[in-house]
Amino acid sequence: MSMVNCMYQTSLNQFLQEFDISLARSEKSPITAKRINSIIGYLTFHIFKYTVRGLYEEDRFLFTMLLALNVDLNSGRLRMEEFTTFFKGGAALDLNSVEPKPKKWIMDMTWLNLVQLSKLTRFSQILGQVARNDKAWKAWFDTDAPEESEIPDYKFNPEEAFSKLLLIRSWCPDRIIPQARHYVNSSVGKKFTEAVILNYPLMHEESNSRTPLICFLSMGSDPTESIKAFAKKKKTECRDISMGQGQEIPSRRILNQSFQDGGWVLFQNCHLGLSFMDEVLETVLTTENVNPNFRLWITTEPHPKFPINFLQNSIKYTNEPPQGIKAGLSRTYNNITQEQLDISSTFQWKPMLYDLAFLHTTVQERRKFGPLGWNIPYEFNQSDFNASLQFVQTHLDDMDPKKGVSWVCVRYMIAEVQYGGRVTDDYDKILLNTYCRAWMSENIFQGNFCFYKGYKIPNFAKVEEYLDFINNELPDVDTPEAFGLHPNADITYQTNTANTLLEKIINIQPKDSGAGGGETREELVYRLASEMLEKVPEDFVPHEVKARLQKYGIFQPMNIFLRQEIDRIQRVLSIVKSTLKDLQLAIDGTIIMSDALKDALDNIFDARVPSSWAKVSWESSTLGFWFTELLERDSQFKTWIFEARPHVFWLTGFFNPQGFLTAMRQEITRAHKGWALDTVQLFNEMTKMNKEDVNSSPTDGVYIYGLSLDGAGWDKRGMRLIEPSPKVLFCALPVVHMFAVNEMTKEQKAQKVYECPVYKKPKRTDLTYITKIRLKTNQSPDYWTLRGAALLADIK
Repeated sequence: MSMVNCMYQTSLNQFLQEFDISLARSEKSPITAKRINSIIGYLTFHIFKYTVRGLYEEDRFLFTMLLALNVDLNSGRLRMEEFTTFFKGGAALDLNSVEPKPKKWIMDMTWLNLVQLSKLTRFSQILGQVARNDKAWKAWFDTDAPEESEIPDYKFNPEEAFSKLLLIRSWCPDRIIPQARHYVNSSVGKKFTEAVILNYPLMHEESNSRTPLICFLSMGSDPTESIKAFAKKKKTECRDISMGQGQEIPSRRILNQSFQDGGWVLFQNCHLGLSFMDEVLETVLTTENVNPNFRLWITTEPHPKFPINFLQNSIKYTNEPPQGIKAGLSRTYNNITQEQLDISSTFQWKPMLYDLAFLHTTVQERRKFGPLGWNIPYEFNQSDFNASLQFVQTHLDDMDPKKGVSWVCVRYMIAEVQYGGRVTDDYDKILLNTYCRAWMSENIFQGNFCFYKGYKIPNFAKVEEYLDFINNELPDVDTPEAFGLHPNADITYQTNTANTLLEKIINIQPKDSGAGGGETREELVYRLASEMLEKVPEDFVPHEVKARLQKYGIFQPMNIFLRQEIDRIQRVLSIVKSTLKDLQLAIDGTIIMSDALKDALDNIFDARVPSSWAKVSWESSTLGFWFTELLERDSQFKTWIFEARPHVFWLTGFFNPQGFLTAMRQEITRAHKGWALDTVQLFNEMTKMNKEDVNSSPTDGVYIYGLSLDGAGWDKRGMRLIEPSPKVLFCALPVVHMFAVNEMTKEQKAQKVYECPVYKKPKRTDLTYITKIRLKTNQSPDYWTLRGAALLADIK
């Protein structure tokens, strides 16, 4: 687990201590076999609780899953090839080299997963079953909880929970975690899936004066009050000090004082005083005559330079706050005093306070949806809220009662200065401004105002009344619609969580294990390298490329762009071929296995893109998709250079799609006398055509395809944005006509459109941003901003 987080350090000495406890507490029996089973059973659960207590919430189920998998692997209930299929799926397969999928509704990744799954005896007939009975499979796939529904063509016994998990993993990535919990229940028992509750008295009992207790901090967590309250209960003095520059001297003083009188010491934020930590541990372990009631409590954020020996001699725990709007508002109002609530006599104060608290919680909670929530996950914190609250209070104190609240000023200060000061992405700034426009106006003073159904603004006189309302009236589970997102966003969140789990499992696998099926790691990689070498396209011959470019017009903008793209794809082809050939030679022992080749071997085995390839090419979630894209990119460039300019361009297949659009603008500018490139702007019109329907190029501009909507759907007949269908995360857009105009007409300016950002990949950053495309909409553009709607050139 230390590969997951550098703070998850344990030692043999810690294990032996817990082993002795298990020997003493486990059920006794004169029968040796029964006694051994009793010790193993008790030790397993005891170590599980001991370890999980010191893990962040996001890693707890990962540890539980690894525990169950290893128990089953060691007992023989699980075969290595099944384990490998679980965490890799069909990631290594090339879409063009497998049996074509029978129906369009089946996603590419799903089909590759099923092809890989069919190599296991239990599922050898699944491809044929899906093809013959696709309606039943579609109906099952569309259910809200497929893992709880009857699966077509298959019956699973309770002890076959892992086989069912493999099927769910192939079809429904968002349902992996719920089915994985069923698997853990059947493998090691239900108690391993139940929450481990933080118990201060139990930790105190386990510890002694020589064993520090470390709390790993996270956003919104601070155990200080809990520790002080526990110390008060134990009638012990707790001396606390926040670490930082120059705090060593007072820290030594309170340590020595507590050694004598048996008090407790709490060192806060120890990641700010790392150089002092070794001395603290040495002092605690070697000082003679320490009062047995003494305890040392530590709080720290994860830091790669935190002393490992300190972590290996400590009891570790986390104290993460619950998530959700209810929990966030509750935390905020627990920090508000009655004096703060009564500080302003204006009727606007309390609604605006609640309004700001709701916004504060929303911008934090939205992070869990990944790029659909925020392009960059900002660390909004309590200081942002406090500064905004101070501004609102000052604004109301200075307000002219006749004019009322200056909402333009309030929105600007919050969206551009207080919270906006952290925001670096342009589209995130637009989102924050949209929230402020929607939730900060005179409407919030009306009794019928709601952020979303069930989330209204209360108005009470006491803080306790607000807390009662929050705890009793607000929903326990928040729908994504409360944040302005579509319900499908929850599927995105669950899928991202499951993908993170699988990725961490891959990362911590030993690099010398077999691949299953009798094939060693090296043999598998050697075979995959041979298969890829057979499919890698031929190199571009420089003099042939130059001759064709001269024929087209070597200084034409589009041809300059084409030459640059061919140079880059040729570099990728060369590196791929040389890496695969050298890797085979290194596996044979002919040449030395360098670090770069070792990286390639590890990544190809894990169905990931080797670092040397990714550096000169593009991001991809799996090696199979990356290799398929390599073949398709090469095909587009060879068709363009050796046959003719395409009628429709695959935008995803370009290294520099912005350069492609700029070259198109240059072409149009040159074709229109008097136009200047600086004033010409990109424009677009939607078509009803698919790429197969295009048989000629447009008069001006280009046709492009390959874009998919994320966070919205597309009405092909009405050619406008609509809500996406349930469980359909991405909606393919028809062919787009991209061109340029010198100036927009009145009709074009009057159109009700959402200016939708276009990104190369699902990861939305400045580096992957391409352009924006105008899409017609019946709703307000702000509606789609809150939905997180964007166009992606690649969804894999």
